[in-house]
Amino acid sequence: MRILIENIDIITSDSENPIIKNGMIYIEDDTIKFVCTEIPYMLEVDRLIDGRGKVAMPGLINTHSHSPMTLLRNYAGDRALEDWLFNYIIPIEAHLEPEDIYHGSMLAICEMLKSGTTCFADMYFMMDGIARAVTETGIRANIAIGPISHPSSGEEIVDEPATLDFIKRWNGRADGRITNFIEIHSVYLYKEENIRRAAAFALKHGLGIHMHLLETQYEMTHTPEVCGVDSVELALRSGMFDVPNLAAHCVHMTDAQMDVLSTKHVSVAHNITSNLKLASGIARVAEMQRRGINVSLGTDGAASNNNLNMFEEMHLAALIHNGTKCGEIIRMATVNGAKALGLEGVVGVIKPGFKADIILLDLQKPHLQPINDLEADIVYSAQGSDVDTVIVNGEILMHNREFTAIDEKGIMERALRVSERLFGEMQDGRLKG
Repeated sequence: MRILIENIDIITSDSENPIIKNGMIYIEDDTIKFVCTEIPYMLEVDRLIDGRGKVAMPGLINTHSHSPMTLLRNYAGDRALEDWLFNYIIPIEAHLEPEDIYHGSMLAICEMLKSGTTCFADMYFMMDGIARAVTETGIRANIAIGPISHPSSGEEIVDEPATLDFIKRWNGRADGRITNFIEIHSVYLYKEENIRRAAAFALKHGLGIHMHLLETQYEMTHTPEVCGVDSVELALRSGMFDVPNLAAHCVHMTDAQMDVLSTKHVSVAHNITSNLKLASGIARVAEMQRRGINVSLGTDGAASNNNLNMFEEMHLAALIHNGTKCGEIIRMATVNGAKALGLEGVVGVIKPGFKADIILLDLQKPHLQPINDLEADIVYSAQGSDVDTVIVNGEILMHNREFTAIDEKGIMERALRVSERLFGEMQDGRLKG
């Protein structure tokens, strides 16, 4: 497919040329061939898109999510993380079936695409359902597979053969849209010997690690009491930082701990909405950035956010971390996310040679006019519902806010049936038995 987008303003996320006015983008197959203001030669085009009144920008990259948790949206709210997770979420997750994971992921992907997310990082369990959903919908994803058994299963084991089988089946599949990391949920959830084994497995097979790190004050005090060292030191000595590492949250960090993350080139997924909703606190993003830590943005799961709208994350991050420029906030949601997922130079920038993951926003809305600063308009005024067109890997997945091949209504209906089955077993806010 050869696509030409013309007459459009472009936010590139390229620090050398961040904004192009009245430009054009030419896509050939899955790759951006040129970005310019004048056509350099005669083109053969299969699809011409008139960008007047719109802005193009890189597809947003959500670097921390649990997509099947759309099924648990608006459940067990107004609780601190430990109560929410151990007394409500994990017990109901034990009742999820493999097909539930698929339907919850389909709903999440539908929501993400409609609000401009073209790539997401996911960690959960029964991950084949998520990989199936990614393959069918056309989105891009980094799927972290956990070799250590989920807490709801009871016995804690490290299943290396099953993990390797998953990697062989999915890594690089769906025309390269699927990549894999290893999930190690957190240092407080597992025995250190098993964390070491999982980290060694990641190193052996050239995989990154996706984890939760210092999300709550409880973890900050609990880990040293139980393990004798803090979470960062435990991750360091277990080998978790010997491979590319994406650490979600990092709310309660000392200067010394941030220095370790900087030295070990750990990327941070900042989940401002989830952190506020679960009363976890606010990460020291400015201090991380001053140390050269790569900070990206994530939504977390829909059970703790309660949506997957990255425009809200940009907006809130800009308000909370006042002083961070709008251009940097956009880069956190695009090129920084690509770096965090090992996709630097592949996606996250509108530039020749990059994969064509692009979104178009309709600026002809009262809440977006007048445009005195384009980047500020995106960060402070734009909504996920302003996304008009979504292109991933050169394929148009949505245009004029209509999906080209996704059955949105059917996805919602099937997810609702799963939710009704799960919560039909509820009594007084908890599962019977």
